[in-house]
Amino acid sequence: MRPVLAVLEVLLLTGASPADAPEAPGVRMFERLKTLTGDWEGTFEWSGGRTGSGNLRVSYYLTGGGSAVVENLVMGGVPTMTTVYHLDGSDLRMTHYCAARNQPRLRAVRFDEAQGSAEFAFVDVTGVGPKNPGHVEAFFVRLLDADRLNLRFTFGGGPGKTAVENILVRRINPS
Repeated sequence: MRPVLAVLEVLLLTGASPADAPEAPGVRMFERLKTLTGDWEGTFEWSGGRTGSGNLRVSYYLTGGGSAVVENLVMGGVPTMTTVYHLDGSDLRMTHYCAARNQPRLRAVRFDEAQGSAEFAFVDVTGVGPKNPGHVEAFFVRLLDADRLNLRFTFGGGPGKTAVENILVRRINPS
């Protein structure tokens, strides 16, 4: 336990925050997400309570002085959903601005750094109403390599079965 106390003492003496601690998996995953900046293209496919598939584009950029990663999902040339990833201390968080017109917030709860993946669990949601009760309940991201990515949204909360949207993309233009 002493090494953990030593790290905390250094953080307190230097004015650094626990989010700066190199052993925090959320911090390391956020740094990896920051490398996604640029344009991507690929496919999406629904399963479960919904069907459909098609092509899409994805763009990533940094905002807030590098404190947030913005992901735009573009279908048919129209931005349909936006996700913003950021740190809250050493926790990796995301807010998803959904085409269902609500905003679920999730927190990364499991990391597999060797696989380059993170699983996010539901925290809460804003904007849910009788016309849009369905929302993202879970999310998975895996950086397959520097230029290939897998995203998986799990939707629930509404009537009917849970639906999963699986997205596979490849980088076409780094920024």
